[in-house]
Amino acid sequence: MIDYPRRDKDGWHRWVPSWKLVSGLCIAFFGTMVTAAGIAYAMVGVPVVDETATAQNNVYYWADGSQMVATGGERNRQSVDLAQIPKEMRNAVISQENKTFYSDSGIDPKGIARAVFNMAKGGDTQGGSTITQQYVKNAMLNDQSQTISRKVKEIFVSMKVGTEVSKDEILEGYLNSAYYGRGAYGIQAAARAYFNVDAVDLNAGQCAFLSAMLKGATYYDPAGATSIDPAATPEANKERAQRQMQDTLNKMVEYGHLSQEERAKHSELPAVQNPRSNSQLGGQIGYLVDLAKASVIKTGKVTDKQLERGGYSIHTTFEKKKVDDLEAAVQKVYKENIDPKKRPDKDTHVQFGGASVDPETGAIKAVYGGQDATKHFTNNADVTGAQVGSTFKPFVLAAAMNWGVRDPDLGPEQAKEERTVVSPKSLYSGKNDLKIKEYDGTIWKNEDGEQWLQENDGKESLGDPPDYKIDLREAMRQSSNSAFVQLGMDVGLDKVKEAAIDAGLLEGSLAGAGYPSFSIGVSSPSAIRMADAYATFAASGKQSEPYSVTKVTNKSGTIYTHTVKSERVFTAQVADNVTDLLKTVVEEGTGSAAQLPGREVAGKTGTTDGNKSAWFVGYTPQLSTAISMFRYPDDESVKKREFLEMYGTGGQKKIHGASFPSEIWKDYMEDALKGTKAEKFPKPEPIGEVVNDTPPPSPSPSPSPSASETEETSPSPSPSPSKTETSPSPSASASTCDRWDYWNCENGNDGGDDNGGNDEGGPDGSQSPSPTSSETEGDGDSNGTGNNQGNTIWGQNG
Repeated sequence: MIDYPRRDKDGWHRWVPSWKLVSGLCIAFFGTMVTAAGIAYAMVGVPVVDETATAQNNVYYWADGSQMVATGGERNRQSVDLAQIPKEMRNAVISQENKTFYSDSGIDPKGIARAVFNMAKGGDTQGGSTITQQYVKNAMLNDQSQTISRKVKEIFVSMKVGTEVSKDEILEGYLNSAYYGRGAYGIQAAARAYFNVDAVDLNAGQCAFLSAMLKGATYYDPAGATSIDPAATPEANKERAQRQMQDTLNKMVEYGHLSQEERAKHSELPAVQNPRSNSQLGGQIGYLVDLAKASVIKTGKVTDKQLERGGYSIHTTFEKKKVDDLEAAVQKVYKENIDPKKRPDKDTHVQFGGASVDPETGAIKAVYGGQDATKHFTNNADVTGAQVGSTFKPFVLAAAMNWGVRDPDLGPEQAKEERTVVSPKSLYSGKNDLKIKEYDGTIWKNEDGEQWLQENDGKESLGDPPDYKIDLREAMRQSSNSAFVQLGMDVGLDKVKEAAIDAGLLEGSLAGAGYPSFSIGVSSPSAIRMADAYATFAASGKQSEPYSVTKVTNKSGTIYTHTVKSERVFTAQVADNVTDLLKTVVEEGTGSAAQLPGREVAGKTGTTDGNKSAWFVGYTPQLSTAISMFRYPDDESVKKREFLEMYGTGGQKKIHGASFPSEIWKDYMEDALKGTKAEKFPKPEPIGEVVNDTPPPSPSPSPSPSASETEETSPSPSPSPSKTETSPSPSASASTCDRWDYWNCENGNDGGDDNGGNDEGGPDGSQSPSPTSSETEGDGDSNGTGNNQGNTIWGQNG
């Protein structure tokens, strides 16, 4: 029956198959395929969504293994009849995703070919799908693997659904099973999650908005999801959602589903409610869950959709006692000092943030994200946009001790290589209004040829005339802006930035690295990242990434286990000397309010220009903690939300890092460390050379004011037009005033629209929206993250 090789032929002709053989093989092949397809078609059934699209809870555990909360399945899919789904919602989805829905066969041959092509390249099998295919995919929730077998099964099921189920039933099933983000499966749950209305009451604009969520709420939900992807900021998501929504409305008009008159009513995004409503997530629990969820998703082992369906056990690093202690310390200060009724113009919108990290592992032990996670949705331990002020100065010191200052007699390239590591005894000018120079002694000038005069807190010079030199220990103790700005210039701002990143800060949170003010804290890292960066010094130069999840399991077993990875970024000599100087700050400097009896403490205060944020970041050998305080409107109805001044807040003349933040830090750390052994920091080995060793006749520094007076900021005066020392804005963009024309700008603070880089808190970022930092001001320096323009460059920070 099969004459091959062919017996009646000679040579190579024997190996050429006959047309009969070729035809027979083709017929057999296609016959087999048709038979197999028929059998497969007969074997698959129409899926029943009600039996498969169910959500379970995820269980989150404290570090000691006790249960924190069970959540994730509280917003299951809710089915509604097609009659209860507005025709605008149906038409929005059809117009955007599958305009031939009512006439096609239920499958998209081009999409299938694209999926096969992706698979051939080694990618996944995803491709363009019809609404019918998407409905089938949603119904097959028990098998969401991207394999060829699953894709083939999906195709046959889609074909069967397309022939046996009416289009209206398919559309109803799709809209009732699709995932819209925020844990909402189905249009009814989505309507409640975003607008708190029933699906039947949705208008055309809301329908077009929800159709955009079907593309992936991570990148379209106006609340943002920076913890999952730094690019998913509230601002970027709003822009994407607006663009997609308008495109959908335009297509609805084009395809005859919506009148132009009705379309004109929906030119802006509809108002959506805040994302968290589960009462189980009240207090700090919601912030902890957000951080843990983001950490799990970032492992790549679980997708956000899989996590929303639940069934996972998530073991965290959070210690309940420490979380409770931190919340209690904040609430104590708030209740005793903050009174919005008594001082409505001073005490409204006061917020605190905090985070505590284990220096040895990077484990996040506690956070304070706000007063209540179901009412205040921004996690203040994560991205806020509040500048850190003089708490940034230790990174300048670390850079100077790690790489050294450049030789002023050498050219730029040679100077990069030949440096002098500095000793804590190195001398720098503490003069107020110090004229800042390049490393080679030339006067620093901006692109417009303007100079920079650096102002100290209270416009007070530190040290004795005529040159006002003080050593770096004294400069750190009194938080001299002028000394650290010049030190940063001598080291090189690129090295200061590198030291900050090495310590643990994210590059995206660093702003203004091209301006002298960079050294005194115009950047806005999160409290989590600041605690972790200081933990690097506590660990004698070993850096561990902050993390919040130790293990994830499901019914199949353990699917993820965290491995602690520490990297040496500074020598112990460098890190321990930084710690030694920061001990002085607490023992007899601006951080004296944070002293813990019987324990060694190292830390730094920070207050920003305009008194718009205040920090204390400190550590013992066992625990590193950062506390922030700022005023920022929590009401999204406020159109222009910006950081507010804190002069008079809490009944104090102005807020310093040495005041409420230090008080909170101390109260918390006393409780958090109770029962643990008091450990000492390693004794630092001598380091570096004394630079600028030309002391004045009377080298002793002038007496320092009290901590509350020297905390490093004060309002910046408006310079006269004859002066050229106004502050450059680190990443300038559109502004209502000229970049350098401070005296022509109201309050010198017409901020731009860039937030200076968002910090998502490493693997533990938050999904809450982050206020733009363009309204904040620098600490001891000009100010300026983001596009903030017109601020004086005479930073006062501290």
